[in-house]
Amino acid sequence: MAEKEAAFKKIYEANSKKIYHLCYGYTGDDDSASDLLQETFLKVWQNLDKFRNQAMISTWIYRIAVNTCLTYLRSEKRQAKDELTPLISETKKEEVSEKNEQVALLYKCISKLEESERIIITMVLDEVPYPEIAEVSGISEGNLRVKIYRIKQKLTELYNHYERI
Repeated sequence: MAEKEAAFKKIYEANSKKIYHLCYGYTGDDDSASDLLQETFLKVWQNLDKFRNQAMISTWIYRIAVNTCLTYLRSEKRQAKDELTPLISETKKEEVSEKNEQVALLYKCISKLEESERIIITMVLDEVPYPEIAEVSGISEGNLRVKIYRIKQKLTELYNHYERI
């Protein structure tokens, strides 16, 4: 048991920041992102002995996190908390510095992207190697580069739109 705990601790330390960013990219909310991070790593812990080393462990964790986030978003849509979320993010925005405001705006723009685009750009921001991103997203590396270019263009347009408001 101690061996599993030590392995898990290393895995958590190596991946938790990236997974938090991924979760934040989906929710745009600090508390929800923290909850999803916890839920993701609970699933990692429960299934660690099932990991087969066929992919990198970080790729496997990303897949768990993406599925956890998508499940969360589907349940959120059913509960229709959409009216509340902008109020919460407006309140939080007043509490942060200008640099944090820019980061918050970036994540707000990311949240407007399609699900597959959010996954890809969040991994790019976390400096995940392209071969790993291609594996997680299930597309070729060449196609991935084109997709990243288009996502960056879309994000720039969204960012500039919000900057003008």
